Amino acid sequence: MNIKALTVLASVFLSACGGATMTPAPKPVTSPKTPVAYMANPEASFSTVAKRVVPLAVTACREATTNTRCDFSVFVDNRYPEVVNAYQTQDRSGKPYIVFSVGLLNTARNEEELAFVLGHELAHHLAGHLQRQATSSQLGATLAGGVAAMMGGSNQTVEAVTRIGADVGARAYSKSHELEADKLGTLLALDAGYDPFKGAQFFTRIPDPGDTFLGTHPPNTARIDMVRSTMASVRK
Repeated sequence: MNIKALTVLASVFLSACGGATMTPAPKPVTSPKTPVAYMANPEASFSTVAKRVVPLAVTACREATTNTRCDFSVFVDNRYPEVVNAYQTQDRSGKPYIVFSVGLLNTARNEEELAFVLGHELAHHLAGHLQRQATSSQLGATLAGGVAAMMGGSNQTVEAVTRIGADVGARAYSKSHELEADKLGTLLALDAGYDPFKGAQFFTRIPDPGDTFLGTHPPNTARIDMVRSTMASVRK
């Protein structure tokens, strides 16, 4: 893995992936103003964190029995400083990418928070969440569309119901996926020498999605509880 790639601008990232099918990024959090950095050099701190955390994810990935690609590329998107976001995606070949916005780097209070969020995003790939979400979405679309067709719905109605079914299917396991990634991300951050509970304090400063029906993320308190219980299990 080329560590120099860690701070490549998003424009280079996008041009390198031209023509590839990328999974859409989750909805970002937009601050009313550009976050002021808490750390002296957030991108340098992120590079340091990545050098410690990413190799652990690569090792875990290679030790797995699946055919999952393990050649992670990590990038910083500095186009929109007011956007606080991080996500995992992959191209058509399955190559994994982890993208952090510069707004998130500026919002993080310390390297522990960066390590936890990075571990979380790496965990999504290790757990195969994109593939599982796609399968669930396809199943939801097929079932909903089939029912609408059996009930004599018009082509327009069947298409609309199919889209709804795909959305419901995609969201069906999203909360459990987030908690699973929190658990594995905790272990990655801990193995890298960071304090995951300190890192999870990031959740105390971002909007809480609550526990809404078909919401994509669990309540922030549930995520912090997952970190706490995972660390307690390790210490036992």
